[in-house]
Order: sequence, then structure tokens, then C-alpha cells
Amino acid sequence: MGYVEEKESLSKAIRYDDHGEPTVDFYTSWLTKHPSALNAFGQMMSAAKGKDIVVFLDYDGTLSRIVQDPDKAFMTGKMRSAVDEVACCFPTAIISGRHRDKVYDFVKLDNIYYAGSHGMDISTPSGSSKYSYYKHQSRSTDAKGNEYVNFRPAFEFLPTIAKIIKLLKEETKGIKGAVVEDNKFCISVHYRCVKEEEVDTLKGMVETLMKNYKNFRISGGKKVMEIRPKIDWNKGRALQYLLDTPGFGSSTDVLPIYIGDDETDEDAFEAIRRIGRGFPIVVSSTPKETKALYSLRDPTEVTSFLSCLAAWRKDT
Repeated sequence: MGYVEEKESLSKAIRYDDHGEPTVDFYTSWLTKHPSALNAFGQMMSAAKGKDIVVFLDYDGTLSRIVQDPDKAFMTGKMRSAVDEVACCFPTAIISGRHRDKVYDFVKLDNIYYAGSHGMDISTPSGSSKYSYYKHQSRSTDAKGNEYVNFRPAFEFLPTIAKIIKLLKEETKGIKGAVVEDNKFCISVHYRCVKEEEVDTLKGMVETLMKNYKNFRISGGKKVMEIRPKIDWNKGRALQYLLDTPGFGSSTDVLPIYIGDDETDEDAFEAIRRIGRGFPIVVSSTPKETKALYSLRDPTEVTSFLSCLAAWRKDT
């Protein structure tokens, strides 16, 4: 069954309890199609033997829990240790919708790659050979004298994004709990703390304002509206860019693992399935339409999976 057919089937078959949540029985049924990556770990690693594993991670909802205040989405010390261990064993990158600098401030690890703004802001030591002459890839030197390569395919949109952020903050200031977050090459409008009866009003404000900006699109998330430039770039394209960076893109031995929880991560799941090898893993405690092949319930299980992955490498 393809993704579209699965989505239609899931929408028809899903059963809800009195609180509007999918029933436990249905989640169990969903797990037969998207088995736990912890339960299937041995099988997955058998397929990974002799392969070059590369690890990709989302941040919010994957490495940290979803919280009411986006500025307080801190990862646990145990999670940081697990990510650090994995990064010592495999090339590892975080691809987040957040501002790249903000993700680094949360994670505070120097042994991983960071891609912010849903992959529209990537920083690596060498860049991708396939984009060496691309106008959006440029070399820079940091305060310590370290050279790195920035890839920013939406760079020309920055002035317009700044204008939109200013207008959104002005337009939505009357909606208590609404948060307009500047993620550099994209914008997040959070409504987790907005009263339920005002959510539609907020969405209407945002949609009306954005009708004046045809080169931007709005996508959904967990209590958030994501506003991004309409360019052919997403987390899946960012994953492929990063695979090309260390020279793994053309190797049949590379095996990417991507763990994420949100709608924007589906592009990365699809990219792995298009490659034809690897493990797309969705983080969800309820049934959802997804292109992922495996699942983990929450960040706690993500921590366990990463710890198992690092331990497996040390034992092989």
C-alpha cells in the first residue's frame, strides 16, 4: 500500500475514544505497519552490518519534548549524552525548523552538523561537492579561525521575511498566547497557548496576511503554522546535501537513519525511501499518516534507541 492509499485507509479506519484520542487497539494495529525501532533493533542492525550509518535527527518533539514556551524546549542531560555518543560513532546531523544558532544553543555539541530553517541554513566544514559552484554556497571563517561552508538557498528572501515577521507581530498582538518566532529563513507562528476559540481567528489573520506574499507557503505542525519561501528545498533535500558532504551520496554502502516527529520530517522519510535503503523513524505515541517505516513513542524512546545504536557500534 502506498502513502496516499495508507493515508486514506487510516482516515477511514481510525477510531477515537471519548477524549478524541485514537484508541489503544488502533495504535497496536498501526504498530504492525510501523513497528517499534527498539523492538526491531536487532533486525535493523543485521541489515546495517558492513554499511556506513549516517544519523539525522529532528529537534523539537524528537530530542526534546514539545513544550508550551518554544524558548524552553531543553533537551535532557541524558539525551545530550546519547546524541554525543552517537556522534562519536557515526556522522550525525540535526535538521530542525528552528534558527540554526538556536538549535546549537540547545544542543551544545560541536561534533555534529547543524541545519536550521528546515534545511535552508546548513553549516559544514567542507560543503557539498555537487554545489561547489552554486551561488548559495559560500565559505566563511569563524572567530576562532575555523573555516566552514554555509549553504543558504533562500538567502534572497531575508528582507521579505524580516518584513513579514514585523507585520505578523503587529497583526497578532491582540491574540493572547500567540508567538511569532523568527527562524531566520522561515517563520513559526505558535498557538499552543492560544485559547481554542481564538485559534481559527489567528489562523485567518496569518492566512490573510500571507495572501500578499505569493512566494511563500504555509504548512502545519504541532500547534504551529510554518511559513517558508516557495523554493524546491526541504528536509529531504537537506538530508541529501549532507550525505553528499562527507562523500557518501554516491556510495551504495551508506545507510541513513532519520528520526523525526512532525509533518516537515516526512520529506526526509520520503528521501530515504527514494534512496532505497535506510531507516526512516517517526516519533509518535498515536497513529498518524507517515512515510516512516519504524516508530518510537517519544523522546525517552529516542534516547534509548540512540544509546543502543552507540553501544552496537562499540560492540562490532
